[in-house]
Amino acid sequence: MLEALALVILANIVLASRSLLFVLGSRNEIDTREAKSDLPFLSIIVPARNEARQIEGCIRTLLAQRYPTFEVIVVDDESTDETHAILEGIAAQDARLRVLRGAPLPAGWVGKPWALVQGERAARGEWFLCTDADTIHHPLAASSAVQAALERGVDALSLLTTQEMKSFVERALMPGILWTIVLATGPLSSVSDPRKRAAIFNGQYLLLSRALYEATDGHAYVANEIAEDLEFARRLKRDGRFPIALMGANNLVSTRMYRSFNEIWGGFVKNFALGMRDRTVEAVSGIFGLLLISPITPLGILALMAFRQWTLAAVLFGAFAVALIASEAGMRRARFPAGSAAWLPAGFVVLLAICATSVARLAGSTGVDWRGRRYSRVLRRS
Repeated sequence: MLEALALVILANIVLASRSLLFVLGSRNEIDTREAKSDLPFLSIIVPARNEARQIEGCIRTLLAQRYPTFEVIVVDDESTDETHAILEGIAAQDARLRVLRGAPLPAGWVGKPWALVQGERAARGEWFLCTDADTIHHPLAASSAVQAALERGVDALSLLTTQEMKSFVERALMPGILWTIVLATGPLSSVSDPRKRAAIFNGQYLLLSRALYEATDGHAYVANEIAEDLEFARRLKRDGRFPIALMGANNLVSTRMYRSFNEIWGGFVKNFALGMRDRTVEAVSGIFGLLLISPITPLGILALMAFRQWTLAAVLFGAFAVALIASEAGMRRARFPAGSAAWLPAGFVVLLAICATSVARLAGSTGVDWRGRRYSRVLRRS
C-alpha cells in the first residue's frame, strides 16, 4: 500500500512542479502599446460558421482597433443561421469590413483551415491576424501584438487569451481541461525557444507575417488538420525558417469558448486524440498522472480516513493541497479566473473521459463531428 501511496504523492508533486515551472517561465506578456503611424497594413481574418450568437460583439471590437491601417475580412463558412445577415448589416456601416461567402468545403480539407485560407488569399496586408468569432478585443490589442512581433523578430505570434468562464459548468470543467493543455506544452518561453520541442499556437489569436504566408501558403499548410493551431506550430518549429512565439495577451483579448457541457465535450473530443499523436509515451504517462491526481487522490484521502490512517491521510492531503496551490498560481499567471484550481479534480475526471472518447472515435470508423460536419479517421498528417 505504501508503494501505491508514494506513487500518488509523486503525481501530485509533479503537478506542483510543472505548475511552478510555468509560473517561472511564462512572464512574457505583450505590453499595451499605442499604435505608431508607420505600423504595417494589417488584415484581420475571422472564420465564421453559425456564429450569430457572438459575431457582432467580436467584429465591432475589431473595427474599434486603434491601428493606423487595417481591414477586417470575415469568411462566412456556409452558415445556416443569421451570421451572414448580421455581418452584412455591419459592413453597410463600415467599409473596412469585407464579408466573403465561403466556397464549399473541398475533399480532404477541414472547415476552419479552408475558411482561413480563403481569407488569407483575399488579404492585402503585410501581416495577417487570424482570430476566432468568439473573441473580444481591447482597442489596443492589434497595435500591441504587431509591435511585439516586430520587436521580437518573429514571423508568427500567438497570444494566450483571457478565458471567460461564466456558467457553473464552465467554471467546473474548463480549468482542468485547459490547464492540462498548458502543462503538456510547458512554459510560454519554451515555444519561442528553437532548441526546444514545445510548439503550440492558440488558434483564437494568431498573427502571421506575409513572408511566412507566401512561403507556406498559410493555413493550406494544415489543410486536413482538425487541431490546426497545434499542428501549424509543430510544423513551423520543425521547419526552422520562421521564428515563432507564444505570449500572454495581458488581458487585451478574451474569449468565451464554450457555454454548455455538450459544447465543452464536442469541442475537446475533436482535438485531444490528434494532440497526442506522435507523442504516445508522453500521452500515456500524462493520462496516468491525471488518473492518480483525480479521482484516485481524493478517493485515497477518504479511504485512509475511513480506516483511521490519519497520518497517511494528512500526508496525501498535504501533497494534494500543494499541487492545487501551485496550480492556482500558474492559472492566475495564465489569466484564469480566481479559484479555478479548486475545480481541477472535476475537470481532470471529465478530461479522462474526453481523451478516451476522442481516441476511440478517431481510431474507429465514426470520426468526430464539429460545426455540423463529420471528419473521419483518415485525417492524418500529410
